[in-house]
Amino acid sequence: MQQLADRQRDFSVAILDPALPAPHGLVGPDGEPSSRRFAVYRNNVTASLTEALRNAFPAVCRIVGAEFFTAMARAYIHSDPPRSPILHDYGACFPRFIAKFRPAASLPYLADVARIERAWTEAYHSPEAARLEAAAFASIETDQLPHIHLVVHPSARIVASRLPALTIWRMNVGDGVPAQVDLAAGGEDTLIIRPMAEVEVRSMPPGGAKFLKALVRGRSIIAATTAAVTTDARFDLAANLAELIGASAFVDYRFADEPRVATARRLS
Repeated sequence: MQQLADRQRDFSVAILDPALPAPHGLVGPDGEPSSRRFAVYRNNVTASLTEALRNAFPAVCRIVGAEFFTAMARAYIHSDPPRSPILHDYGACFPRFIAKFRPAASLPYLADVARIERAWTEAYHSPEAARLEAAAFASIETDQLPHIHLVVHPSARIVASRLPALTIWRMNVGDGVPAQVDLAAGGEDTLIIRPMAEVEVRSMPPGGAKFLKALVRGRSIIAATTAAVTTDARFDLAANLAELIGASAFVDYRFADEPRVATARRLS
């Protein structure tokens, strides 16, 4: 007799692959094999996962259209089935899948738009944290300021794109109106953060993404500045700090000789 674990594995594989027959031993109320009942259940599961992806990636769906999105979502579901019972966890790898999905190759910005949307979901479900007020910096000696380590809000996510992904995302959510976009105009870096109740999506100044990523990794302000300037000579420390403080991106700071505060987050 087939072991329970093997039956569960066969069931979970077959439920997401319409090319496979119904699992052996599956019967209906009459005790007879019930392929038609299984097909209905299989369709409901796939439809539910597709709808979950559509709700999590509304801009992507609007850009490609409902029919294309459904086909792309079903291909993704087959290649990357859920691993968690928490539905909002599903779709973490969808942006990466889109980047390799050949039928979407004519839309080189699509994966980055999806990364913004995934970052929005992660920020929304991230832990709460009290923001560091701007006044807190007044107590730091001027000569110490470059050497402090800033603790970034746990909801902060960064999406760095070589294309105007943020502009395209904004055109395709809410009341946004799609329009022509010059893909050669340069890239955009995006900060997604939820300092209070609502998720905020902000454009980052030149070099800002590299700067904030370095801070997240525990680098000091001066070290993060060096990394940012190396990436983009236009980097302005004062402008970036003002923007990040205004976005409530920091929750604490420490000096170099103090223990590092552990923060767990995923950067796009």
